[in-house]
Amino acid sequence: MKIAIFGAGAIGGFLGAKLAAAGTDVSLVARGPHLQAMQQRGLILREAGQESVTHPRVAADAAELGVQDYVVVGLKAHSVPAAVPAMAPLIGPNTAVVMAVNGVPWWYFYGLDGPYRDMRVRSIDPDDVQWQVWGPERAIGCVVYPAAEVPEPGVIELLEGDRFTLGEPDGSRSERVTKLSECFIAAGVKAPVRPRIRDEIWVKLWGNLSFNPISALTLATLEDMVRDDGTRAVIRAMMVEAQLVAEKLGVKFPIGVDKRIEGGGAVGAHKTSMLQDLERGRPMEYEALVGAVAELGRIVELPTPIIDTVLALIRLRAKAG
Repeated sequence: MKIAIFGAGAIGGFLGAKLAAAGTDVSLVARGPHLQAMQQRGLILREAGQESVTHPRVAADAAELGVQDYVVVGLKAHSVPAAVPAMAPLIGPNTAVVMAVNGVPWWYFYGLDGPYRDMRVRSIDPDDVQWQVWGPERAIGCVVYPAAEVPEPGVIELLEGDRFTLGEPDGSRSERVTKLSECFIAAGVKAPVRPRIRDEIWVKLWGNLSFNPISALTLATLEDMVRDDGTRAVIRAMMVEAQLVAEKLGVKFPIGVDKRIEGGGAVGAHKTSMLQDLERGRPMEYEALVGAVAELGRIVELPTPIIDTVLALIRLRAKAG
């Protein structure tokens, strides 16, 4: 089994290190100082107070790696469409594309029962590149739960979590998703296969679409947003709007809004990924987390006034830099 991870930052690097340590034929596509550090001294993983070094194959150009069985995409959602041509050398007739990306996935409507079947999510894939070039039949859903960071080039530090939930868009337990799950589990990460992967996507998205932009607008941590009555009310209103949209699309939520909010607050004085990107001058992935939900609201003809308001604010904040 050959696996390439395109975008070996915090999450991709963590997964790559675990797979390499387990002896998997894994390759990482990276760039800049991070790539150079891995080439010179290997990939360092700091986890649970311990440090380990692996030496996966690394490259700046995917053409050096050849066709893979699985390509794990570890980029931010807004970076993926432009990177599709660069991934072409990795894609063969039977290659599966595993989207380890936050937010609404570009393949969301693929094979979905009902009137919205095979519709496109323009805020995620505006020029239809992923759908047309890869084809949605390659997609495997992946909900990423680990929190990690790159404190210095070539070093990955795991903060918490080790679960990558997998699922086929059609809900089947296919041979390819089963093999991938077994490979991940053998590497020491949790990788359950869920028949309703969209449900799990929404449970994570529920928090991301609200906590992330509010934190970037207020510079507040998770616990501070939940403790403050005002921001908690806005977060809750966004989640309620999102739940109505998701349920119109057939999603079933296993927990309630308030329990999801409390779960976010329980993480503590943690800065969301969007706030971290803002502080480091990086592009924020607000379209995948917020814009896409507003778009789905329009598709199912449900109003999302609070989500739309926060989206307008975070878009302007992003322009301000």
